[in-house]
Amino acid sequence: MMKASPSKDARFNKAFMSLFNYRSRFFLKNLMKGLMALTVIVVSYILLQKYTAVDAFMDYIGRWPLIVYTVFIFSEVVFGLIPPELFMIWSIKNGAFDIYALNVALLALISYLAGVLGYFVGARLKDLGPVRSIFQRYIKRYQNALNRYGGFLIIVAAITPVPFSAICMLMGATRYNFYRFLLIASVRFIRFAAYSTVIYQANI
Repeated sequence: MMKASPSKDARFNKAFMSLFNYRSRFFLKNLMKGLMALTVIVVSYILLQKYTAVDAFMDYIGRWPLIVYTVFIFSEVVFGLIPPELFMIWSIKNGAFDIYALNVALLALISYLAGVLGYFVGARLKDLGPVRSIFQRYIKRYQNALNRYGGFLIIVAAITPVPFSAICMLMGATRYNFYRFLLIASVRFIRFAAYSTVIYQANI
């Protein structure tokens, strides 16, 4: 007696679950890295508060918020050189506003706009001969991930330590749909809201 072949629905469900599983593993793997990094930053800062004058240093650089924001903008555009969590810590007692949530919202907006700028930079650099080879070598490491995860890679980069700006540049270089990119990249605000809440609750 011949064994019945699986139905189209069964094959679709199997394929969907397989896709969901490897995407989930990729996301959770990088999310755990992000949470571990956040834990290290918070614990390290608490220890620095106890044994050094780090708070005095934060208050000192707080006199020049424009410089701090300029450094943050540069960092976010150039592949996230400095963890944004450090700026969230700084903005607890400093920043453009007296309310921490507004300071974090400003940082999140800057980071989001830096990603949008990265999209246009990627679209432009792809066609510039002198820097095209350097740019392509840098983003090549993420090309396979893009081929496998598509727009889901933007979500991962927005929430986890995967370089957000680099992925935005990659999306621009591949001419990913701009309006879809804007929508998905807005997940970046969730990261800032969640991480800043943890930092605030840590009573730094």
